[in-house]
Amino acid sequence: MLRGLWKLTWIEIKVFLREPMGAFGSIVVPVLLFVVLGRFANNRLTPPSPVVSSFSRAGVPVLVSILIAVSAVLSLVTIISIYREGGILKRLRATPLRPQTILTAHVLFKLILTAATLILMFLAGKRYFPPGVHAPLFSFTLALLITTWSISSIGFLIASIVPTARFAQPIGAVILYPMIVLSGLFVPIELLPPGLQALAKALPFTYAVRLLQGIWNGDGWWAHGSDLAALAVVFLACTALWAKVFRWE
Repeated sequence: MLRGLWKLTWIEIKVFLREPMGAFGSIVVPVLLFVVLGRFANNRLTPPSPVVSSFSRAGVPVLVSILIAVSAVLSLVTIISIYREGGILKRLRATPLRPQTILTAHVLFKLILTAATLILMFLAGKRYFPPGVHAPLFSFTLALLITTWSISSIGFLIASIVPTARFAQPIGAVILYPMIVLSGLFVPIELLPPGLQALAKALPFTYAVRLLQGIWNGDGWWAHGSDLAALAVVFLACTALWAKVFRWE
């Protein structure tokens, strides 16, 4: 099982690297965005205001990290839809590989891509970190992988219900991007109207952002047990749903 999993994951990596635009959008764009935003916030605005300083310290890396996770999930939705429409999923299902192995390979590939992109983001943008910021790279990467794993279950659910590959990414974007707006990354949830506050607390991105911000700022994992639990609930609930409605053809 593990041999088939790694072999299928390696095939997905090679297929991905054959498409330059996909690699550019998933890897290069987030890194450039982080560098540009970090440089603008720290060099162009002198002296930086407390709000700008706070955003450049935690908001920029968390925002770019969330975009990395969303990009990975949207790419997952698109690939699964294309594979289904092209009959590739049906042919894979006919191989000795178990269905969970086939689907896990896609998630594993996205996690590897997410980790690689985040490390490149750190290396390219390290010089633009505000003075005194010591980013916990390992813990933050782990937090982002947990976030991506949880959100990927939403991606599989979306991929299970979209009619064709043409609509996969637009539908995924319509569902996922509004969650970022209500996550508390741009406007504190406490400042939102009561109805939007209740909605924000029901969305997984709220807990993802809170986890990433806390780990970036040096909080211990124990301080975000509720966020981890919420992301785990999202993963289990969405996995249970897409396991029932997922279509192989």
